[in-house]
Amino acid sequence: MTERLSIKSPWPDYEWPEGKQSAALLSVDVDADSPFLWSLGKDAPQRLATHEIRRFGPRTGLYRLLDLFARYGFKASFYVPGYVAEANPEILPAILEGGHEIGLHGYFHEIVSEVSDAEFTGAIEASFELFVKQTGQEPVGFRSPAWELTPHMLREIRRLGLAYDSSLSGLDHPYDIDGITELPVQWMVDDAIVFKFEGGGRDKWPYQSGRGVIDDWIREWRALHRYGGLFTLTVHDWISGRAQRIALLEELLDAISAEKGVWVATAQEIAAWHAGSVNKGRFAVEATIPDAIAARRFGQSNG
Repeated sequence: MTERLSIKSPWPDYEWPEGKQSAALLSVDVDADSPFLWSLGKDAPQRLATHEIRRFGPRTGLYRLLDLFARYGFKASFYVPGYVAEANPEILPAILEGGHEIGLHGYFHEIVSEVSDAEFTGAIEASFELFVKQTGQEPVGFRSPAWELTPHMLREIRRLGLAYDSSLSGLDHPYDIDGITELPVQWMVDDAIVFKFEGGGRDKWPYQSGRGVIDDWIREWRALHRYGGLFTLTVHDWISGRAQRIALLEELLDAISAEKGVWVATAQEIAAWHAGSVNKGRFAVEATIPDAIAARRFGQSNG
């Protein structure tokens, strides 16, 4: 029989706490209607439907997710825009009461391409101040709305003394980018791209059945566990707090909880492990942006 070669990445294997083969980060973006407000700006029409769909999150969906995690004994990380915390001052204390982590997520869920550096700085500082005022604790992590970052944003995260960011996808386990611990995300295990159906002719894609989605998520979790990676699930209060989605998440959590070799932890706990382990510095990259391809001037003579 021909011997098969095992081809590995030039990166070393990530090392988790003793006895653990992989990690799972359960995260919730508590967006409510902040992205809708941001998209409309000051010219928001007086229409209720989309606001009400999204306000289901802080009214009901959030608490169903808190109950779900409590039933499994899992702690999660919740990323809350400042506006949502300001409009619903009861939610940050409720999240902390369950033993979970809260992290920064913009103020109005600002889209990075639509704000200046100064506006981003103002938004993250205002969110930070509001979180401290409402909870008496300083947040230690940031997740960018729509998962985009700029070098300026990384500098501001570092300036504020935050322990980590969770917005990028350069590896499928923790790594360092410009000195910041990065806890990677991935779109294929984000509920918004498959379940964000609001109706009224505004949707870009049709409604998705949950059966195929949860099967894909479970396959992704099992494969990442085999590779020793970090499985970062991202759900939203107003989407996955709905009854059927809770039932689907139960199937995923059943699969995760059945595996003793997985470390289910908050982003804060995972970032602290990374910073104090042999992994720190092993997976360091720079926040570089290549020159535009047009500058290569194909076909031109060097003479």
